[in-house]
Amino acid sequence: MVVLNKIYTRTGDKGDTALGNGSRVPKHNARVEAYGTADELNCFVGVARLAATGETDIALSRIQNDLFDVGADLCRPDMSADAKAEYQPLRIAPEQVDRLEREIDVMNKELQALRSFILPGGSELAAHLHVCRTVARRAERLTVLLAEQEDVNEAVVRYLNRLSDWFFVAARMANNSGKDDVLWVPGANR
Repeated sequence: MVVLNKIYTRTGDKGDTALGNGSRVPKHNARVEAYGTADELNCFVGVARLAATGETDIALSRIQNDLFDVGADLCRPDMSADAKAEYQPLRIAPEQVDRLEREIDVMNKELQALRSFILPGGSELAAHLHVCRTVARRAERLTVLLAEQEDVNEAVVRYLNRLSDWFFVAARMANNSGKDDVLWVPGANR
């Protein structure tokens, strides 16, 4: 359990921060960028929830919790040391990816196939979900970049990839099951 009695520690005043294993790295480290972007995404999901109701709000709540799991996973380097750790570090599990896929499939059954790219927007919720989609893609790109340099749980990359798809399909659902999607008209303003 986390106990935060004091919010500021002054330990990062010189531009470094502690990872989950206690090692210190610069605040611009690729690992910090990846889990920091997952945290940023979580904030945008919180904003999207202001416009969400019912099952969508419940699903977004689960996603927010998962995004904390993503951050916990990414802040703990050296997966090979997991077996020797005092406690097992939290890692994203394949089941979390599977759940997103099942939810995407359920939502997608209600949508007609796209015949054009869509512009972010439509309803308030859809617009927020499109922001979430793009930040999820950035978190994915940063995690893939990190994985080129260091050991990263492959399920994190898959989760972030699927999550951006989830946001896309959920945005279409929020646009009256796609009926109110804003379609891109190539060259419309030439």
